[in-house]
Amino acid sequence: MTQEERRRWLIRYLQREMPEYAHYGITDDEAGQWHLLRALFNVRPPAPVTQKFQRIEGELLKTMTAAKGIVNGMALPASGLDSRLALWQGDITRLRIDAIVNAANSQMLGCFLPNHNCIDNIEQTMAGVEMRYDCYKLMQAQGHDEPTGKAKITSGYHLPARFVLHTVGPIVQGSLTDEHRRLLASCYESCLTLAAEHGLKGVAFCCISTGVFRFPKDEAAHIAIRTVRHWLDAHPDASIERVVFDVFEDADLLRYERLLYT
Repeated sequence: MTQEERRRWLIRYLQREMPEYAHYGITDDEAGQWHLLRALFNVRPPAPVTQKFQRIEGELLKTMTAAKGIVNGMALPASGLDSRLALWQGDITRLRIDAIVNAANSQMLGCFLPNHNCIDNIEQTMAGVEMRYDCYKLMQAQGHDEPTGKAKITSGYHLPARFVLHTVGPIVQGSLTDEHRRLLASCYESCLTLAAEHGLKGVAFCCISTGVFRFPKDEAAHIAIRTVRHWLDAHPDASIERVVFDVFEDADLLRYERLLYT
């Protein structure tokens, strides 16, 4: 199948599954087809899919990621501050590494807003709909929302990363408090602990809580680096060899460069 054939097949499958969206026509252009398909991925409730769906979805998403360029997270240049750390600017879903971190919400089901640009939406989209169902099963077994500062692990499915670590960051409403700071540090600690329990060697962190959760970016960067270094120092026998801080905006790149290379 071509990429267009895969997009059309997946759209038709999802429209049959969710007939309330069947009136949306499939355009002839690639961008329009992907916009509709991604929206259907985003709004789809957690549920299993057929093996054929998994195969075609995987072929589509892996081909898309390969076209963007896969980056070896373990081979990134080490920080001048600490050889265990690295910095990279770009789409975290391009990183080939044992685990990438997802800034999730407490329901752990991903972002349901069609084509929203949050990291949760992007990672769930490029991993495939199976990851949402995986998260759903974890939360059903747990029986309650995920507490802030804790983390869960799932397969990375169609991502270059083997696993995804989902963590719930603190939401800042009003003034920043010591509890916000403690909970953000706990996100990093929980992810590293979970990664070590699974014998993982590399972890890539997004900027947790600095988007719609409104944690001040300068202080978040300080907490991230300080917490990761302290955790690695306190666990010298852990499996983790490399931690990557992934940033997207130029301002975040400069922010982390000042802390990691000067």
